[in-house]
Amino acid sequence: MKSRTKIVAANWKMNLLLEDGIQLTQAILDGLPTPVNCEIILAPPMPFLKVVSDLVRESPVATAAQNCHTDVSGAFTGEVSSEMIQSAGASYCITGHSERRELFQETNAFIKAKVDAILRAGLIPVFCCGESLSIREEGSQNAFVRTQLEESLFHLSPETMAKLVIAYEPIWAIGTGVTASPAQAQEMHAFIRNVIRTTYGSQVADGIRILYGGSVKADNAESLFSQPDVDGGLVGGASLQYAGFMKIVAAACG
Repeated sequence: MKSRTKIVAANWKMNLLLEDGIQLTQAILDGLPTPVNCEIILAPPMPFLKVVSDLVRESPVATAAQNCHTDVSGAFTGEVSSEMIQSAGASYCITGHSERRELFQETNAFIKAKVDAILRAGLIPVFCCGESLSIREEGSQNAFVRTQLEESLFHLSPETMAKLVIAYEPIWAIGTGVTASPAQAQEMHAFIRNVIRTTYGSQVADGIRILYGGSVKADNAESLFSQPDVDGGLVGGASLQYAGFMKIVAAACG
């Protein structure tokens, strides 16, 4: 099995003011372990992206945008293109997040177009997938997640697919305080990897990083990250608190 470097990605969502973001970023940079044996990504609100990207430029930390538009430019008031994101210094862009799917009705087809836009700009997509509580309760989560993957990603070539980062988000565990057990997380991560293996082969499947994104905290990160197919975390609320976030980083970098 190919060795995979773990990732801790901090999704700040619509939180913090600029000065707060600067202070948190600087604290993270000052507190990095030596050596840094994992990848750390900060996804600040869009107005802060350039500032945070400049702060981390000479460090092992990368930045991501939380969203993008599908077009390069045009009369789309309030939207931001992936090219703009790249020019601000980011390396990644999150797409398919459950909040975008649920609150903004983003479909698999629309997310497919966003994936293509992110890649067009030379960024790496962090593609989110996952099921709601009702789908989990009826036992159809595997088929649901398979469809998300197939309809948004499986048009990509093996070489392009290998560049992606995938984040599994059990929607029932986002912001609820409920976390999938390590066994539940491993089961779905292994399923996602096997779906990719069926279409793209073992080299791509064994190399792609699959993050867990459902209420990752300081006290559960180590047990989640110790699972063989869990390659780190997409961290929401816990990424806003320095001490807890650095414990999550330590769990991934240890």
